[in-house]
Amino acid sequence: MQALTDQVAVVTGGARGIGRGIASVLAAEGAHVVIVDVEAELGAATAAELGATAVAADVTDSASIESMAARVVGDLGRIDILAANAGAYPFAELDALDEHVWNSVMDLNFGGAVRTVRACLPAMRARGYGRIVLTSSITGPITGQPGFAHYGASKAAMLGFMRSAAVELARTGITINAVMPGNVSTPGLADTSDEHQQRMLSSIPMGRYAEPEEVGWAVRFLASPEAGYITGQTLIVDGGQVLPEAPLG
Repeated sequence: MQALTDQVAVVTGGARGIGRGIASVLAAEGAHVVIVDVEAELGAATAAELGATAVAADVTDSASIESMAARVVGDLGRIDILAANAGAYPFAELDALDEHVWNSVMDLNFGGAVRTVRACLPAMRARGYGRIVLTSSITGPITGQPGFAHYGASKAAMLGFMRSAAVELARTGITINAVMPGNVSTPGLADTSDEHQQRMLSSIPMGRYAEPEEVGWAVRFLASPEAGYITGQTLIVDGGQVLPEAPLG
């Protein structure tokens, strides 16, 4: 694949975890990466390490994310790639899944992706080119687990949005696809219980968690000019987790 030299790539939630892995790969491949994160100091520090640009913004706030897109276009002239990655996965079993918890996760994970896509589309439409990659998950669209019904619903909703958006954008030169990670070695995973981590690890045929950069390489493919005939599709990055017919021994 050709290098991403001169392309501008916006990565939301890019300060840490999967977002940082995506940002690091796109930067290494030549893109001018813009790390968008609500944590301004961490975003700036990550950007400094990767040779990227940092813009503090909140994907749950339309004005904030629209201001971010306007700033990127004003400073860099274009947006070629959007990795809509920002999200969270707080544990909440059904009895504790009140309206506040449900709404906050849906607003961040699903609503944040929609807001960011809408904010970046005008710049892509103006040039007749764009690559949008959403970070969904195997949890929700394919699998489920106790305590993550709200998270799974948000990630499944992203794919419903993606498919109709792909049809709507099909003749504009803009594609929209999604990566579906399994369990990735991130600070968020490290914050879960030892029992949860061992249970997840035992379900992965490869016997290890993904590294954030491995998700980043999947995004890099879908964000490439060569992937221009792929839209409305998903790419699972899970070490084979969804494959076994029975629990692994």
